Amino acid sequence: MFNHIMIGSNDIERSQRFYDAVLRVLGAEGGPVRNLAPTGHVRLFYRHDGNTLGISEPIDDQPATCANGGTIGFKCATPELVKEFHDAAVAHGGVSIEDPPGLRDEALGRYYLAYVRDPDGNKLCAIHRVRS
Repeated sequence: MFNHIMIGSNDIERSQRFYDAVLRVLGAEGGPVRNLAPTGHVRLFYRHDGNTLGISEPIDDQPATCANGGTIGFKCATPELVKEFHDAAVAHGGVSIEDPPGLRDEALGRYYLAYVRDPDGNKLCAIHRVRS
């Protein structure tokens, strides 16, 4: 359904350090493809398993803001990867939010989850679905 997700950053170098660390946990090796938009704005494209996450300086030259109510969920193969993602995020300028990483019983099933905000305030979720 999705081709890519693009989020804005007010400090592209800080974002690269953050996303290099947390996406490496999920197996995205080698860092991003760095791109200069026709407008002169820097964009980073992380590709892994057919998915693309883009980080961009806003092309309208307004400050990047996070989506109120928006969350980007990253699928993890194990509960341990959820915790590792969380810990890498916090170690690289992210902020742990909501409950600590752990098991949750949700309406759609059981999940091991962790929520963080990246340095620009974007809400990220590391998630592993627990098979019953």
